[in-house]
Amino acid sequence: MKTKYLGKPNNPKTDSYSPNFLDSVERHSIDMGSFYGLDYWNAYEFSYLNAKNQPVFESLEIKVPMNSLVTVESKSLKIYLASFYNKKFNNSAKACKLIEKDLGKLLQSKVSVTKKVKYENSPKAVLLNRAINKIKKNTIIKFEGFRSICPVTSQPDWATIYLHSSSSAIEPKPVIKLLKSFRQRGDFHEACIESIFCTLARNFLIKDLTVFGRFLRRGGIDINPIRSSSKKLLFKNFRDHNQ
Repeated sequence: MKTKYLGKPNNPKTDSYSPNFLDSVERHSIDMGSFYGLDYWNAYEFSYLNAKNQPVFESLEIKVPMNSLVTVESKSLKIYLASFYNKKFNNSAKACKLIEKDLGKLLQSKVSVTKKVKYENSPKAVLLNRAINKIKKNTIIKFEGFRSICPVTSQPDWATIYLHSSSSAIEPKPVIKLLKSFRQRGDFHEACIESIFCTLARNFLIKDLTVFGRFLRRGGIDINPIRSSSKKLLFKNFRDHNQ
């Protein structure tokens, strides 16, 4: 896999805005049948100049459709957003529209970008790590300390994984074993969540399933994929552990 910046020591100068900083990576290809979802990206370090030439510092929520053939490479997004620091906008909406346009062109798909003012609290959930008995259906479950490995940099990524099924009970031991199997496995966030979803749905026969990965940020950005058998997604873009 060739990337512009990921896994490479040298970074370009970001003295001026340019969409050419953006880079794409192919999505992990997996046949999961009929399913729904998206990728919530949170960019916590975005700055530009307002109409009075004063710096503005904001957080962005970026919604990337899960069915785009490619997705944006995270380090290139960080560099791209950093190039806005000296660019002037009358308001944040105009900055978001420009980012939507650039990302939409890169991904050939509709992307949503908005200023994020407040995140919802994480939902109440049963901790899978400590569960012994089968967990009843229609219960939100979370697994803490999920670890996977970036396939390019070999650096670890950490997350809390949320699971929910409205019609199937969850057997803790085999699900924990599955989630722990990623600890030395090289996959991007989206591929991890899709693999978990596919395995639980097909091999474990868990129906009406939702899998949501709340990954810790790296470089001021976190990526949080959600995959579900329901078109109406259970989880919104909340924050976990005040990360």
